[in-house]
Amino acid sequence: MRFQPIYDIAELCARKDVTDAVLCPGSRCAPLTLAFTRHPHITPRTFSDERSAGFIALGMAQQKKNPVVVVCTSGTAVYNLAPAVAEAWFSETPLVVLTADRPSEWIAQHDGQTIHQAEIFGKHVKKFYQLPQDYDHADSQWAINRIVNEAINLARQEPQGPVHINAPFREPLYPERNEATTYSSDVRVMREHRNAYTLTDEQQQKIRQEWSSYHNILIVAGQQHPDEALATALGSFFAKHDVPLVSDIISNLHEGGKSIRHADLFLGQASEDLKKTLRPDLLITFGQSLISKNVKLFLRKYTPKAHWHLQPEGTAADTFKHVTDIFQTSPASFFGFISSVQQDETFENQKQHNYTKLWEVEERRAQRTLADFFGSGDLAEMELVKELIDQLPEHSNLHLANSMSVRYANFIGLEARRKGIRVFSNRGTSGIDGCTSTSVGHHLASGRPTFLITGDVAFFYDRNAFWHNYPIPGLRVLLLNNHGGLIFNVIDGPASMPEAREYFITRQALKAQKLCEEFGFDHLILDSRRKLRNVLKDFLDLDGRTKILEFETDVTLNKTVFDNLKLKIKKSYEL
Repeated sequence: MRFQPIYDIAELCARKDVTDAVLCPGSRCAPLTLAFTRHPHITPRTFSDERSAGFIALGMAQQKKNPVVVVCTSGTAVYNLAPAVAEAWFSETPLVVLTADRPSEWIAQHDGQTIHQAEIFGKHVKKFYQLPQDYDHADSQWAINRIVNEAINLARQEPQGPVHINAPFREPLYPERNEATTYSSDVRVMREHRNAYTLTDEQQQKIRQEWSSYHNILIVAGQQHPDEALATALGSFFAKHDVPLVSDIISNLHEGGKSIRHADLFLGQASEDLKKTLRPDLLITFGQSLISKNVKLFLRKYTPKAHWHLQPEGTAADTFKHVTDIFQTSPASFFGFISSVQQDETFENQKQHNYTKLWEVEERRAQRTLADFFGSGDLAEMELVKELIDQLPEHSNLHLANSMSVRYANFIGLEARRKGIRVFSNRGTSGIDGCTSTSVGHHLASGRPTFLITGDVAFFYDRNAFWHNYPIPGLRVLLLNNHGGLIFNVIDGPASMPEAREYFITRQALKAQKLCEEFGFDHLILDSRRKLRNVLKDFLDLDGRTKILEFETDVTLNKTVFDNLKLKIKKSYEL
């Protein structure tokens, strides 16, 4: 069979436990499409918009913590995958991108759907692979098998990420009418045995020697997926050591109960004298990006004596500009080891207790302010976000779109009692272009109730997230529709420009009603505080219907509420 080595790509994927394929319609990719759709152990799904498809695959890969295959046809279709590939690179999400191509001799010869596809994603993939153009020779068959094995292994290696395999095909692209699609029984599987990423004896000795010399130790966690091993290790660590942990909502560490969840809120208003007392002498970091700009500014200004960063592999980002030691280990392994380090009660240790108390006092200040702030006046976006987060059902997904949605949620935070809630956000690149599609991917891959909090620009930009034939009964979208980009009315710079309204905020008049009618979704409208309880009750009812709750709001009101919350925190320091 002419395309047997291509069909066997699907067989190899299945044997390496890569069983989800996102397929985009096209003719040049027919051999790949048939390979995955006809395989008995692959779950194929098709999406017509490549940009949306890429983000749906991203969400599926994040949910399953496993590579997902993305297939598309040749030409500009490939470029449409670029935003999702870039997000996968920076969010360390494993994708296997398979793009069909024309034979190389036809590039730049005025042949349709033919562009320069080699290295098209540049530095945003871990590696680019080019398959042979002809498949009859034994060496070509060996190369295809070797390349796909290597690509899947590389996608899984820490730090995980996307890989790109470009596959040129000559016509005819389709099998004969009665030709059966078969898969070879002797497909070679190259298994890679990964490292445990544990601390070496030398590293353990260094940590033992230096640990007791620091008295203002602070842990800061960036974005990461829920990790049971890490949660267990941190539980043991906090039982032994009294150290504050600063975390964003996207750190997925809220259940531990020890997190300083509102540092972004109070550090933005605290005095310089207070910040000096909060200065760490040892900073320990792990995870990816932080939402909190105020935490980043604080740690860049108030430099610790030492900064230990934990990550299994790869080049460490120097976000706070003073990394001193990089431990290539998993955070779970690190904190598991530290839990075994004995620390007797001494006067010096009391300094660490006092330091932790300082952080806890500021955390309680922010919590009191939030508790007293909402509940009167006109209902604004931030209060509605708080109401939804407070009522999320256990064991659900929360996806936060970029710009104001993720900032609102981070100011509010998740309480420790909220069990099993997994938080996701496209903070690798912090773009708005695929937030809805990513949440759709999460729901398709898990079946878990999935709640997306999004603004209107992100929502309407990504409306093709719904352009497919797959039911998404557990998806709930809270649409904060202020008819423009509120973020540009909040951040320093554009808000003061006379061009802000037209060229930055970019007012738009769209509403979600027609979209809901088009796709058969329930459209809920919230337009006053008195309707809040009943509308939220309907929205949270998991009755098998996809629901979009639209809250049409005023930009000026939302900015005023946002500013007033920060002002109230600031005034609390004046009492």
